[in-house]
Parts: sequence; C-alpha cells; structure tokens
Amino acid sequence: MSIAHINRISTAHPAHDVHEPFLEFMGNAMPEGRPRQIFQRMARRSGIGHRYSVLHEDGMAEADTPGDAFYRRGAFPSTGERMRLYARHAPTLAAQAVQGLNLGADLSSITHLVVASCTGFIAPGLDQLLARQLGLRPDLQRTLVGFMGCSAAVPALRVAQATVLADPQARVLVVNLELCTLHMQETDNVEIALSFMLFGDGCSAALVSAEEQGIALGDFRAALIPDTEELITWHIGDQGFVMHLSGQVPGRITQALRDDPGFILRGEGTQAIDLWAVHGGGRTVLDAVQAGFALPEAALAPSRAVLAAHGNMSSATVMFVLAGMMERGQPGQRGLAMAFGPGMVAETFRFSVQ
Repeated sequence: MSIAHINRISTAHPAHDVHEPFLEFMGNAMPEGRPRQIFQRMARRSGIGHRYSVLHEDGMAEADTPGDAFYRRGAFPSTGERMRLYARHAPTLAAQAVQGLNLGADLSSITHLVVASCTGFIAPGLDQLLARQLGLRPDLQRTLVGFMGCSAAVPALRVAQATVLADPQARVLVVNLELCTLHMQETDNVEIALSFMLFGDGCSAALVSAEEQGIALGDFRAALIPDTEELITWHIGDQGFVMHLSGQVPGRITQALRDDPGFILRGEGTQAIDLWAVHGGGRTVLDAVQAGFALPEAALAPSRAVLAAHGNMSSATVMFVLAGMMERGQPGQRGLAMAFGPGMVAETFRFSVQ
C-alpha cells in the first residue's frame, strides 16, 4: 500500500516586522500603572521576538496622527475593510510560498489543491484565486478548510493523505495561509491585548504525494478535550474576527495530556518520539505540552524557535516547525505533530523522516 509523504515544504512571511510597533501602540493603550506594567512584563516573557504583517509597521497610529494608518485609535477598521486587505494580500503571499517549492514545470502535474485559512473569506475563494495565479490545470480538484483555527494544518494534511491513498498518482498542493494581524481589536484590557500580541502573518506550502521522499505521514488522531468549548472561540464581528483565548487553555492542555497520554502517544512512551512538532500557540501552550508529557527542554526547542521568530501564525505555524525538521532531521527519526484549535481539540499525526 502506498504511503503519503510530504515531499517539500516552503514557508513565507510578509516583509514588515510589526512586533515592536505593536508593543508600543498597545502598551500605550493600557491604563497607566499596574495594567501597563503587567502588559510590558508579560510581553518580555512571551518568547516572541518578531512577528510579520502585510500591514506596514506604521500601520498603527494615534487618533490625532496624520496619515492613513490601518489601525487608528478611536477608528478601527470595519470587517469589510479587513476582508478587502485579505483579498489583496492573501493570494500574493500564498503564491510566494508555493514558488519556494521550486516546482517549475511540475506545477502542471498538481492534481489537487487543499487550502486552509481562518482569517479571511472571499469568493471566488483563495483556492480558486491561487490556482488561477499559478496557472494550475483546469480539472484541478480543490478543497478549502476554513475557520478551524490553529489546528487546521493537520486536517488539511489528512485530506492530502486520504487523496494519495485513494490515488497513488495524485500530487497534492497543501497551502496554509493566515493574515492574523488583520483582526486586532481596540482594547484597554490586558488579557485581550496579550492575546493579540501572539499573532503574526505567515504562509506555508507543501507538496504531498506517494513519492518516498521527505516526511512519511503516519496515522492521524484527534482528541477533543471535554468541557472546553468556550476556552477558544472565533466569531465574526463588525470590526474584524473576534477571538477569545482563555487563560485556562494551558492548564487544561497539561491536565488532558497527563490524564490520558496513551491516546495521543498511541500506547507508546515519549521515548519512542524523536521529533516533537508542536504548534507554538504561545509560550505557555508549549510549556503546557512540555509539562503534560514531562519532556526535556530540548524537545520543544524547534517549536520555541518558530514562535520567537514569527509568533503564532495560526494554521501555518506547525508547518514552519515541520519545514525545519525536514531540513535538519535524520533518516529514520520518528515524530509526533500536534496543534490545538477551537473545540478544544488536539489534532495530531505521527510521521517519520525518510
């Protein structure tokens, strides 16, 4: 029986590093005294050094500042304005990631396209716009995975695996595109402001086929954590998509992993896993996984490195981690990928380096 492989992974991010401008802009919005001090202290402890955006670093401004900044205090943009920017920038960034695969003439051999994104809606969809921009074949079979949040890369790869298992001749292009910075909300609440501080824009592209090269995809498994539906929510508001990320999330992850580690580990111990490709939802999320599985500090170093360099790019993040493992991993190493999303669900799959 054929085994689906991720043959190549390419990653891309916009040019503008907005992390420091955001800290200044949002920090000034916090009430003076203890709230502002807490925000600044937690920002320093976040483990994030850079986050990139399709918005220019001058895209945040005070209400009385001249210019056309996207976020102007007292006049944040509507959902429609945010979606227009998504429509303008998403296909370009996605195409940049695909071009990094260096497929050249092999683009004509792509039979299926799977696109995951939760930060924008347009029709024709990003899948159709990207297919047209890349010049993909007219009988291309497309699947759009939408609004599944940070865990969406795993279902997208699951679709690609099922496609290859059904047709070993299939060549599947998987794209994860998120423009998280389009959804910042105006607030003077420290907890909400800190949740926005996590997110950046990014895109990954991967080629999945039966060719025995790269990362072999093993079994996929989803674990729903009971009574956590309200801990991660993502709603469409009048001024962008409104996310709620509860401070209880890390604790519930740690507890769930400790209560039933065998389900996600498939009855094996952590010693059977060489590579841990964990979605860096934030420093505390990675700390929670490390504590839940009692992992050594080095185990999640690749995930922490991606978090430091890019922040949380929602569904694209775990693919950035896998890209590094594909580049530096050793043949025969076994891995476990994991990402958390609304539900609250842990989406996982096993893999091995070829």
